[in-house]
Amino acid sequence: MSAYRELESCFHRLYALRNALGVLQWDMAAMMPAGGAAARAEQMAALQVVCHGLLADPAVSDLLDRAEGERVNLDEWEAANLAEMRRQWVHATALDARLVEALSKAAVACEQVWRKARPAADFSMIKPALAEVLRLVREAAAAKAAKLNCAPYDALLDEYEPGGSSAEIDAVFGELSKFLPEIRARAIEKQARQPAPVLPDGPFPIEKQRALGEQMMRALGFEFDHGRLDVSLHPFSGGVPDDARITTRYADDDFTHSLMGVIHETGHALYERGLPPAWRHQPVGQSRGMSLHESQSLLMEMQASRSRAFIEFMLPMARAAFGGNGRGWDADNFQRLYTRVRPGYIRVDADEVTYPAHVILRYRLERALIGGDLTLDDLPGAWKTGMQELLGIAPPDDRQGCLQDIHWFEGAFGYFPTYTLGAMTAAQLFDAACRAKAEIPAAIRQGNFAPLLGWLRENVHGHGSRLSTRELLTRATGRPLDPAVFKRHLETRYLAG
Repeated sequence: MSAYRELESCFHRLYALRNALGVLQWDMAAMMPAGGAAARAEQMAALQVVCHGLLADPAVSDLLDRAEGERVNLDEWEAANLAEMRRQWVHATALDARLVEALSKAAVACEQVWRKARPAADFSMIKPALAEVLRLVREAAAAKAAKLNCAPYDALLDEYEPGGSSAEIDAVFGELSKFLPEIRARAIEKQARQPAPVLPDGPFPIEKQRALGEQMMRALGFEFDHGRLDVSLHPFSGGVPDDARITTRYADDDFTHSLMGVIHETGHALYERGLPPAWRHQPVGQSRGMSLHESQSLLMEMQASRSRAFIEFMLPMARAAFGGNGRGWDADNFQRLYTRVRPGYIRVDADEVTYPAHVILRYRLERALIGGDLTLDDLPGAWKTGMQELLGIAPPDDRQGCLQDIHWFEGAFGYFPTYTLGAMTAAQLFDAACRAKAEIPAAIRQGNFAPLLGWLRENVHGHGSRLSTRELLTRATGRPLDPAVFKRHLETRYLAG
């Protein structure tokens, strides 16, 4: 067997184990009783160590070197696969097994405390557990930075956005920071001259919200024989391409938040499901970084499902589900609800215009935490100061402030920038899709997402990690990431008319 084929066999085993970890992670968030946390921490840490051991085995280093000599015999997909194999090997071999195990256990323990600290709005409750996670993340970041020859924060970023750098993000976020306050002010001023939107009359029974959400999932293209919908404290999409596990959370006085959450997570699941089946257990068959992943969820949620076409499709089903009638249930009102610009405390509930400010804040704070420029003692205050600076509001408590997101408490530092990069990518991809297939808006109005999903399958999902994010976006849209497309989208949706 050639060295490359031996590597394929090794990575097949690796991804089978990682897929098991994905299902365990879902179960912990959606099904596991609180008393199972300690046992689950042991299980997940053990699997993480085994996965690390597969890559850190000295034989893999030898196989990678030998496979480079075979590159001339590899096709395009195999060559790209080999490059991704080496990138993952570099990340793995930067850490020792003890650090991998300790970080996995600390993250599970911290997440369990977060489940209690968030509803209690008590940051002091979680600070010791978060301090341990942060200490270990910093240690991992320093080790990876030495191996990758970059700054510690950029080493963490590379896990979620391969090839990304804080210098590039600073430039993009700097441009957005100048543009967003003006469009926010203009959009709010425009809204003030229009009838204020009203929430439809409730209550909205959770079982009926779930049924409506499942209707929307099917319309988007979700296959329930390859996935399921559940409830968790923080909505997410997990599982594996052939067994997608997505979650949402419900409130009986407003069905729109859970519905948009379901659509957002369905976008993630559709991307995973559309990855090339022939490469399921190889690096090249995985998603191409989180900015592209987030673009798929935000494309479905923000670009497609906040459009007038989608509102006209969804609204009759919502009226039928909840017995809705009256002023709150007409399409004009829903369009104003879905395009209302209003600074708020919660990121996942934010509109498109204010959302980037939430991400910019978290990016600044997590860089400062990793760099040692911000202590956990000062984090709640820095959060409130940043919110006041960026959005003109400060959260009244830590539940609506630094405790609202799960990411840091499960050890995910370096993830947040990909949300806004993803929003910009979503705007650019949706624009290109509608130019390539002019029938897409009319099809969405009929509840037919097949033309849009088909374009995404061909131009995004089916490429896996064969191309860099820049290459994929350039092929699909004719240009690399261009902030002008996102700006134009916001101006068209929130200022025109």
